[in-house]
Amino acid sequence: MDLNADLGEGFGRWRLGDDEALLEVVTSANMACGFHAGDPSTMRRLCTAAAERGVAVGAQVGYRDLAGFGRRRIDYDLDELCDDIVYQIGALEAFCRLAGDQVRYVKPHGALYNTAAVDPGQASAVVAAVVGYDRALPVLCQPGSVLARSAAEAGLTVIGEGFADRGYQGDGTLVPRSRDGALIHEPGAVVARAVRMAVDGEVDSVEGGVVPCRVASICVHGDTPGAVALAGRVRAGLDSAGLRVAAFA
Repeated sequence: MDLNADLGEGFGRWRLGDDEALLEVVTSANMACGFHAGDPSTMRRLCTAAAERGVAVGAQVGYRDLAGFGRRRIDYDLDELCDDIVYQIGALEAFCRLAGDQVRYVKPHGALYNTAAVDPGQASAVVAAVVGYDRALPVLCQPGSVLARSAAEAGLTVIGEGFADRGYQGDGTLVPRSRDGALIHEPGAVVARAVRMAVDGEVDSVEGGVVPCRVASICVHGDTPGAVALAGRVRAGLDSAGLRVAAFA
């Protein structure tokens, strides 16, 4: 089972989270590529640090929205969205190469992630970007989503992802951050949810039902308070459940 987190989400002199400490815990790093967060120096520093630790680096592509941290939906021209995604993958690839590595997968960020999960148009733009750049790159996304289906239909490898610290709605989508139940704060609950998704392939919804969630990667958000300690506890929980924690890519 892979354990991933969002990294590199600072900008300039401002840093968000303890990226270096998280790299000691996670097996995959979703690296901001400069559109929703991140900058060239941050990308280079963290790509180098990830390569030194054997952590797989993925391009976390997002909307061109630094002010909104990529969490506001944008109704793009789909060709423009595709080009923006290719641009971000290519930028991260350059810094991975300088570190002696390469981009291992692609994961949308924030509002793009949520929109592509349900919107065929934006999902198609993500898929077209990956197909055009490198068909060998897996797409990390929610299992059963529109993006997962579109990527599979295009012949791409799809890696199902579960969120240990986010609430789920009955249809399998994430609870919007503006609503109660969007974030799970109690560490024991986060660990239990991660293990249940990894072992049983299911998670409770905020409505009280059970949502199928067969995943190969668990995400703990890097901007969650106490993210490093929480990620460590999730990894320990997965280990205790008899799972080998390793990168999928």
